Amino acid sequence: MVSVFAGIGRGALALAGFVGGISKLFFSTNYWTFVGPFRGKGLRWRATLRQMVVVGFNAVPIVSLISFFIGIIIALQGAYSLKKFGAINFVVDMVAVTITRELGPLLTAIIVIGRSGSAFAAEIGTMKIGEEIDALETMGLDPIKFLAVPKYLAMLVMMPCLTTVADTAGILGGALFAMTNIGWSLQNYLVRTVDSLMMRDIITGLIKSLVFAVIITKIGCYEGFSVKGGAEGVGRSTTASVVKSIFSIIAADMIFTAIFYYTSSD
Repeated sequence: MVSVFAGIGRGALALAGFVGGISKLFFSTNYWTFVGPFRGKGLRWRATLRQMVVVGFNAVPIVSLISFFIGIIIALQGAYSLKKFGAINFVVDMVAVTITRELGPLLTAIIVIGRSGSAFAAEIGTMKIGEEIDALETMGLDPIKFLAVPKYLAMLVMMPCLTTVADTAGILGGALFAMTNIGWSLQNYLVRTVDSLMMRDIITGLIKSLVFAVIITKIGCYEGFSVKGGAEGVGRSTTASVVKSIFSIIAADMIFTAIFYYTSSD
């Protein structure tokens, strides 16, 4: 019993430390991003643009390909059930709403976690092990402003863009199914898609993508700054950043989906 309670206590302390560290990083990053520039403390625009290319532009091919396949899979699975009721045409509506509200932002976030969230933790963790962060502090540079803010800005800009790309690719995947199995033209498919979507569906996905961007950046950077124990510690923090980020975005997705569901007027 003592060991059980001790384990619970250690877990609670670890969780409290994690939440506290993430909160501190969140406020510091937002200060340097949105308040600091108005007090004469500029932003690293070149580093931010470079991060945008790495986080966003370089991820377009894999995000598009996976979302395209997912669109086809949703159409196939939906048609399998709907054709029993003679409602196979509603596959178009199902693909459009499912992709824009849910799978577009969620799949994009998971891909970005694997590509960029883990890279954030590894990069900052390696710098900490190599005492480069101590060198930045010695030179009077704030590590959060220097390292985390460009990544944060890049994520905030590129995650909605990548989500839009994923939505488009997923809908086109459904279009391929509709053209080859239902006999619809691409024009008819797109018209039906536009009719089935409401602005709320698109905005819901984009809001989720912004929240996911914050979660991915904060956890990745926090794990990097928290590295201990040499190269092995970098590996542990990189793995932890992926696991914690995926868990956090799914939990956030559940909360936002529930909010939008219970507050929707339809």
